[in-house]
Amino acid sequence: MANVVIVGAQWGDEGKGKIVDLLTQYADVVVRFQGGNNAGHTIVLKGEKFVFHLIPSGILYENKKCMIGSGVVVDPAVLIEEMAELKKRGYLKDDSQLMVSEEAHLILPYHRRIDIARDRVFKIGTTGRGIGPAYEDKVARSGIRMGDLLDEEVFYGKLKANLLQKNLYLSEVLEEKPFELSQVFEESLRFKSQIGKYVKNTSLVLYDEIQKGKHVLFEGAQGALLDVDHGTYPYVTASNTVAGNACAGSGIGPTMINSVIGVAKAYTTRVGEGPFPTELKDEIGEKIREKGGEYGATTGRPRRCGWFDAVVVNHAIRINGIQETTITKLDVLNDFDKVKICVGYRVNGEVIQYIPCNLKTLEKCEPVYEELDGWKSEIKGAKKISDLPIQAQRYLKRVEELIHVKITMVSVGSERNETIEIKNPFQNNL
Repeated sequence: MANVVIVGAQWGDEGKGKIVDLLTQYADVVVRFQGGNNAGHTIVLKGEKFVFHLIPSGILYENKKCMIGSGVVVDPAVLIEEMAELKKRGYLKDDSQLMVSEEAHLILPYHRRIDIARDRVFKIGTTGRGIGPAYEDKVARSGIRMGDLLDEEVFYGKLKANLLQKNLYLSEVLEEKPFELSQVFEESLRFKSQIGKYVKNTSLVLYDEIQKGKHVLFEGAQGALLDVDHGTYPYVTASNTVAGNACAGSGIGPTMINSVIGVAKAYTTRVGEGPFPTELKDEIGEKIREKGGEYGATTGRPRRCGWFDAVVVNHAIRINGIQETTITKLDVLNDFDKVKICVGYRVNGEVIQYIPCNLKTLEKCEPVYEELDGWKSEIKGAKKISDLPIQAQRYLKRVEELIHVKITMVSVGSERNETIEIKNPFQNNL
């Protein structure tokens, strides 16, 4: 038995979906443990593109159980749309393959409206999907859970109580149109008929699977620098994105986790507002964006691009307990004469190796770079590290030296099989 957590080691969009899809072949169960449909995990399989917002990226394998854990906030309309699209394309043939935690909180229409209206006042760069307001209700103990949706009386009572507050806030504070109780209730009942059979006590099912010696892959969304506690607050997401939340967000104990894998791009990106020390606001940044297809899978927004930042990744390694690292999109750097790595920040006359908590200080940080030769050649066909040009090997080696964690997978293309796999995390944790 081996249970492995996959987390993003930057600001999200690191290519976790592809890595989860690749490693699912060795797993029995895949669990998404936090976030909502603000995440967009992209997989390319035999030239066909899939984007998942809620359903775990392991769903493309038959006979693999996929769970949406209690730490996820679920927009039922989005979930139904994803399921329908999968079935249309010949997947999810067996409904028992997918389970949704009865403890997962619902995103309802008023969450989305509040999210969009508030971001106009204080620009965070939210996706407007209602994620933050849904988590707020969860913490305020006024949230409505998936299990509540299955009991019409309970659901109606909670919805009525919520709308009394939400409508007042929408109309009086945000100057937005309020909601009709009957409309939201009736719409939600239609969701119930389509989702009900997937709602389970996933914590219990997962525990039983682990007791049977099954391999479990925990799929995180977003990245470490977007963690609500340990990221670049307040420009973060509304949940804990770190590996520690794999337990709380799925309903198992920390002693059941065997290893943590961090996923980082060979460069850095982020979406939305907030500090980004290595951001390239020039033709190099634009070239990376276009070559890497750096546009949000959820919103389509252009991502901000910059060189690899070892300070950021080291921060992620520390707060997640990352034991091995995957580098993705190395092929995006194929055409550069020189490539750079940020090895520290210069601020107030000194060089530091950590991310300052004070946002004002972080915004003043200037990256300290090391420059290496580029490899100026196609690497898509590489099957092992020695197949890579010597310059690419040196680049990876230097990254490894700076982050003090072994690189155990390297993605050299968008397809599942365009990956150099150095170590199987399940086999090596037996």
